[in-house]
Amino acid sequence: MTPRDISTQLEFGDALRATVLAAIARDARSMLWCDPDFVAWPLDDPALLDPLATWLRRPMRRLVLLGGRYDRMERAHPRFTRWRDPWVHAIDTREPSDLAPADVPTLFLDDGPTVLELWDRDIPRGRAGRDPAAAASARDRIDAALQRSVPAWPTKPLGL
Repeated sequence: MTPRDISTQLEFGDALRATVLAAIARDARSMLWCDPDFVAWPLDDPALLDPLATWLRRPMRRLVLLGGRYDRMERAHPRFTRWRDPWVHAIDTREPSDLAPADVPTLFLDDGPTVLELWDRDIPRGRAGRDPAAAASARDRIDAALQRSVPAWPTKPLGL
C-alpha cells in the first residue's frame, strides 16, 4: 500500500477502504479500529463489508472497535449494525474506561505495518499506509486505553 495523505472526507473514506483491503490482502489476523463515534467512516459500504465478511470467515480473525459513542454509530450505519450480528464472535466492541469519547483517536491498525490515523477529525487531516514505525508508535499510544477498556455495544439489549 502506497502511503497517502488525507485532507478531505472523501480521501479519508477512500484511504480507509484501501487500508482495510490491504490488511486483508496481507492476511492480517487482527484489525483495530478506533474513533469517538465512527460516524464519518464508510461502514455501510458493501465494497467494505463484503471483503470484511470474507476475512472474518477465516479462522482466528479478530476485529476490535474502540469507540466512545456507539449510539451515534447505530443511527449513522444501520447496515453495519445489522451486518455485525453474525460476526459477534469475531468482533469485539469496546469503550475506553479512562478516556472521554472525544479523546478517542481516529485510528486503524492491523497486526502489521498498516496504519491510518487522522490527526484532525474536523478538517480531516491524516496519513495512511504501510509504515512500521508509525504503526508501532500508534500501537504504543493506544495500548493502555485498550487494556483498560470495557465491553460495549451489545448486539442484543439485556433482558430480551
